[in-house]
Amino acid sequence: MARRPTLSPSKITCYLACPQQYYWTYVNPRGKWYLRTRSTYSFGLSLHRVLEKFYDEREQGVTTTHQALAALEENWIEAGYGSAEEMQEALGEGKAILSQYLEEIEMRPVEGKTLHVEYRLKHPMGEWDLIGRADRIVERADGAIDVFDYKSGRRDVTPEEVSTDIAMCAYAAMLRPQYLDRPIQATLIPLRGGEPATHRFTGEELDEFLFACRELGDRILNHEWAEVEPLPKAICPHCDFIKLCARDPRYAEMAAGQNLER
Repeated sequence: MARRPTLSPSKITCYLACPQQYYWTYVNPRGKWYLRTRSTYSFGLSLHRVLEKFYDEREQGVTTTHQALAALEENWIEAGYGSAEEMQEALGEGKAILSQYLEEIEMRPVEGKTLHVEYRLKHPMGEWDLIGRADRIVERADGAIDVFDYKSGRRDVTPEEVSTDIAMCAYAAMLRPQYLDRPIQATLIPLRGGEPATHRFTGEELDEFLFACRELGDRILNHEWAEVEPLPKAICPHCDFIKLCARDPRYAEMAAGQNLER
């Protein structure tokens, strides 16, 4: 029996940014040979691993700032850095970010109970499934269920950003069937400083998101990739697949006119 297709917020975001990037990342296996490990991904994942240990009640070894910093060294991902010096500088920055965050939550603890960390979610969307993994699920003091997402590269966030963020909308929508009698909200936490931002979703908002998401997902999974024309975009100079797109004479001509060649 064939496995049901799945789409995650990251896949959907990738498609919206550039269908050609989605094609080389998730459809054509040739794309994997062009993917580069990025230090920003390693940095964020390293911090997320430590926060998972800090909030997981089953993890008894990471309960203080000192233990968290030691865990960061143990779980540090070295891939993607240009040099040992660059990596050490990033590790120092990660320790500073982690120390500041843990100091802030000690001074202003979250009013609520952590229910899950790195929580896997799935929701049927007709012929495919919407999937995702939430950083942390918290039951607030007023009974609301709050989805936390940590942003290691952000300094500021707003409630408006939370309300339109594809991942936060998806997590909230996937959680709702488990907590039909509870308010569902989402919180973005900028780890580089600034205040967290929260949005409490209405049922209508989540229904509208699922409707739009299903239409978009159907379009993605039934896309005729042979008809996709690689179009130059602002993200092209930083894309791993620019060499593949540049082989198309139409792209090369348009990119030269926009000075997007790398």
